[in-house]
Amino acid sequence: MTGGAIAASSAQVSSAQVSSAQVSSAKHDGIWHVQLATDSGTCDASASYSIAVENGSVRYIPGPGSSPATVSGRIGPDGTVDLDIRRSIAKADASGRLRGKSGSGTWQLAMLGCSGRWTAQKRAA
Repeated sequence: MTGGAIAASSAQVSSAQVSSAQVSSAKHDGIWHVQLATDSGTCDASASYSIAVENGSVRYIPGPGSSPATVSGRIGPDGTVDLDIRRSIAKADASGRLRGKSGSGTWQLAMLGCSGRWTAQKRAA
């Protein structure tokens, strides 16, 4: 095989891998309603948020009267959740998994000694 043929072959394999990952990530795309429950610490007993997922990237959707927050991190192709949620100077870490139209996991706000659980439901399109 010539150098050009090897490069073309590698490009096709890489392109197929990227396309496969995008399709896998896209199955979690949509608007998710997330409920948080505090198990320990002095944080509010519960809270709820909406986030948008697009190709594994997340974006916070502010509700009426909600204070600004930033959500960063990724949703993996297998539904693995690894997020940072920041509001003012507080930073919470959330992890877990999305499966189909629901998900669950845990969160921790170390600065305030709080931790708890979260559940998520995908909203109908």
